[in-house]
Amino acid sequence: MVLITGGAFQGKLAFAAKSYGLTDALIADGCSTDIRSVFSAKCVNNFHQLVRHVRNAGMDPCEFTERLCRENPDTVIIMNEIGSGIVPLEKEDRIWREDCGRCGTLIAAHSDIVYRLCCGIPTVIKGQICQN
Repeated sequence: MVLITGGAFQGKLAFAAKSYGLTDALIADGCSTDIRSVFSAKCVNNFHQLVRHVRNAGMDPCEFTERLCRENPDTVIIMNEIGSGIVPLEKEDRIWREDCGRCGTLIAAHSDIVYRLCCGIPTVIKGQICQN
């Protein structure tokens, strides 16, 4: 498993596509995908939005994430960092933010490599890039 994280609009998807040879057909989008499709997707973009959909569907996001890690351990997960900045006023948004943090922690624990992107520049924060 690979986790790519960072702020919004930092080039995470472009980096993932280039680094892992991903085409649109291989990428599930957490904003719009059927929740079940992530268990067979090569890449899940906008995982932070998928967390919201999972919660709204009445499922526990952490249990869902653990299942994803077990059933699709070779996937590339892309999620925005949303834990910085002002704490949201709405309780629902605070819960979502906490869920994203917990799910990101689970994914990072199961990942061989974790990248953080800033201005399109990747920094490895866990693991090592394989050199062929």
